[in-house]
Amino acid sequence: MSTDSYAATSRTTPSRARERVSYDREAVHAALDEAVLCHVAFVVDGAPVVLPQLHVRVGETLYLHGSTGARAMRRSGDDGLDVCVTVTHLDGLVLARSAFHHSANYRCVVVHGRARLVTDPAEQEAALRHLVDAVAPGRSDHVRGPDRRELAATAVLGLDLTEVSYKSRSGPPVDEAEDLDLPWWAGVLPLRNAVPQAPVPAPDLGPGRGVPEHVAGWSRG
Repeated sequence: MSTDSYAATSRTTPSRARERVSYDREAVHAALDEAVLCHVAFVVDGAPVVLPQLHVRVGETLYLHGSTGARAMRRSGDDGLDVCVTVTHLDGLVLARSAFHHSANYRCVVVHGRARLVTDPAEQEAALRHLVDAVAPGRSDHVRGPDRRELAATAVLGLDLTEVSYKSRSGPPVDEAEDLDLPWWAGVLPLRNAVPQAPVPAPDLGPGRGVPEHVAGWSRG
């Protein structure tokens, strides 16, 4: 296995549509970096829980954050928390001539592992700065940093990118040969997520404060 790819494991090897799965490191990083939100799954008292969270990738570590009172953070403890993290980009709706062959064009990353509670103050501070810059690149230079009380209320989890898979679909519908002459339209309806609109200033923003470039020029990925 090349260092440009993650090693496949039993948890990252699909039982079907294996041709759509890749372990390419560059593709994984690009999908994680473009995603605004991830979904974090874990088990609480024997029941599954899935929560949306902001995230940021720093090298081969995925950082998540939340309130110290949140269930995921309380249960991370010294041993860490077993999680499954996913991001999905929906790139288009695939409209076929038959109902069976309707699909979607997408890019998806799934990460399995044990997330650790970040306790080193320097790592926590750096991770939080990266998280703010993930929301809007350059934003951390235009805000007040967290104070001691805010840091005490915030927990950061670090998840090593070890068990990772990338799955995608692209292209037109794949209809059966006998359906090609049917009278219905077939093709792809492209979709774009996270497209910014005009910034809306806070109602209590002072006069003469224009929209900074890092907000006006926001883009993801």
